Amino acid sequence: MKPEDCRAEIGVFGGSGFYSFLEEVEEVWVETPYGPPSDKIALATVEGRRVAFLPRHGKDHLFPPHAINYRANLWAMKALGVTRIIGPCAAGSLQPHVKPGDFVVCDQFVNRTWGRRDTFYDGPLTTHIGGAEPYCPELRQVAIQCARHLGIPVHERGTVVVIQGPRFSTRAESKEFSSHGWEVINMTQYPEVVLARELELCYVNISLITDYDVGLEGRPDVEPVSHEMVIRVFNQNNERLRRLLFEMIKAIPRERGCTCGETLRTARL
Repeated sequence: MKPEDCRAEIGVFGGSGFYSFLEEVEEVWVETPYGPPSDKIALATVEGRRVAFLPRHGKDHLFPPHAINYRANLWAMKALGVTRIIGPCAAGSLQPHVKPGDFVVCDQFVNRTWGRRDTFYDGPLTTHIGGAEPYCPELRQVAIQCARHLGIPVHERGTVVVIQGPRFSTRAESKEFSSHGWEVINMTQYPEVVLARELELCYVNISLITDYDVGLEGRPDVEPVSHEMVIRVFNQNNERLRRLLFEMIKAIPRERGCTCGETLRTARL
């Protein structure tokens, strides 16, 4: 592959099923100061744009959520020239009105993980990025508008609580999360989104709701989440996700109109 072909402007993290969406894929290994990323990065042209795709768990799903090398994954994307990241993921619902099959474009997260390497800046240069608006507002609007245009049921905002995994929640934990009004539960959003911000990349999450976490109170017919359920519902909605991603890739402005690229300007003394 020619050096100029090893470049991309848009990155996508997701499951290995995304490979079926792409044609004429070239795969490249990217070395990083933080070790190897989850897998080779697939480069392809989609809707006239160069796109880099990386399965965050590895093509064969080798890495559980707490063992993903998030720093290497984000660094590899930036090394290829990527400035925008789309981060679709399977997620559970914590509220009755957020139904399996719905998409949620999250605007906030709550971190309940531990031990994950979640910064590129361990010193000596102290760096404090802002966290008030963790997701790119411009990409969020693109995602919402494209979903509406395609007739996909979408929630325009939502808070995702990120748990350590790989186990699912107990009923008591899920009840606590729901009581706070949080809508979505997932295992990979942290630290993926904050590492993107530290590299001044735009990042948007699209949560594809696959289940009601531990079920719904007063609804014994709604079964608790299982891995089999997540995969089944996600696969049933793969085509809608493909259409949304392709529509977004086409609609993302070539020039950034947000401030994500200036994150570090006010983050250091």
